[in-house]
Amino acid sequence: MLGPLDWLLGLFSLDIGIDLGTANTLVSVRNKGIVINEPSWVAIEKKTRRPLAIGAEARQMVGRTPSHIIAIRPLRDGVISEFEITEAMLRYFIRKAHEQMFVPIPRPRVVVGIPSGVTEVEKRAVFDATMSAGAREAMLIEEPIAAAIGAGLPIMETRGSMIVDIGGGTTEVAVFSMGGIVISRSIRVAGDEMDEDIIQYMRTKYNLLIGERMAEQVKIEIGSAYPLPEEKTMTLRGRNLVSGLPQAVEVSSIEIREALSNSVNIIVSTVKDALDETPPELVADLMETGICMAGGGSQLKGLVERVAEETNIRAWLAEEPMTCVARGAGRVLEDYDNLRVLLAGLERGSTQH
Repeated sequence: MLGPLDWLLGLFSLDIGIDLGTANTLVSVRNKGIVINEPSWVAIEKKTRRPLAIGAEARQMVGRTPSHIIAIRPLRDGVISEFEITEAMLRYFIRKAHEQMFVPIPRPRVVVGIPSGVTEVEKRAVFDATMSAGAREAMLIEEPIAAAIGAGLPIMETRGSMIVDIGGGTTEVAVFSMGGIVISRSIRVAGDEMDEDIIQYMRTKYNLLIGERMAEQVKIEIGSAYPLPEEKTMTLRGRNLVSGLPQAVEVSSIEIREALSNSVNIIVSTVKDALDETPPELVADLMETGICMAGGGSQLKGLVERVAEETNIRAWLAEEPMTCVARGAGRVLEDYDNLRVLLAGLERGSTQH
C-alpha cells in the first residue's frame, strides 16, 4: 500500500530501465526510449575514493591520469566489484535522466538488467546499490530475458526462440518457449576477454604493450570471427617491452582474428552446448526462427556468420544490438503489472549452469 509521500513522489518521478553493463551503462525512460548511453567508468581520487568524473568524461581519462587519480570500472564480469563507486555511478545516471526529462525529484521506479549466472549475494549487491542511489522501488531482470523482450522475440509463444547476448563482461545464451526459459547459459567470456586476448597477442608476438583502449579500437575496426571479403590492416602504437621505447606496429585483420580465436571459440561452443541440450521440437523451431544475436560484442565482424556456420541454424543481428537489454527493461516498465508476473515465471523456470 503506497503512502501519501510515495504517491506524491510517483507523480514527479520517472520509471527507468537500466542496463548496468561492465563496459557501458544504458538508461531507458518509460515511453521515451534510451536517454543515456555512457561508458561504465568512474575517475576517483586515490586517497579519499571520491568520484571526480563519471561516464564518458571518466573514459577519456583512462591511462592519462596523474598519480593521485585513478580511472576504474566498478563492475567486473557483469557484477559489482566496487559497491560505493557503483552506487555513485547509478545515482549520477538516475539524476542525469531526471534532469534530461525536466523532472525535479529523482525517486524513480527502476528495473535493472543483471547477468543470469550471478549469485544471490551479487543480486543483493545490485539491488542495494540501486536503492541507495535513490530508487523508490527496484526490480532485477536477467539480461537474456530483457534482451529477448528488447529484440522483440516471441517468448510467450509456443514455438521456441533463442538469444545470444554478448556484453562486455558476460555472454548470455537462452532458449525460450511458452513464457519460460528452457535452457540458459552464462559465461564470463565476452568483449573484455577479447580485448585482453589482443593485448596478450601483441605482447607475445611483437613485445608490444598496448592499452585497453587501443585493443578495443583494433577489435572494432579490423577484428573478426570469420574471414573477411577484404582483409584489412591497422597500425597499433604502444611501448616496446625490450627497449622501453615507443613503437608502432602494423597488424592485419588475419592476425587479430587469430588473437580473438580463443574467446570466439568459447562463445560458439557455449551456443552449441545450449543447442545440444535443447529438446528436438524446439531445435526444429529454431531452424525456422533462427538465433538472435544481441549485445555490443555480437557486432564483431563475421560473428553472426560464424555462429550460423557452426550451428547449421540461421543467425541474425538484432536491431540496435547494444540497446536490447535497456529497451527490454523499458518495455517491462511500460507493461509493468503483466510483465512482472511473466518475469517471476521466467526466473522460476530458468535452468542455470
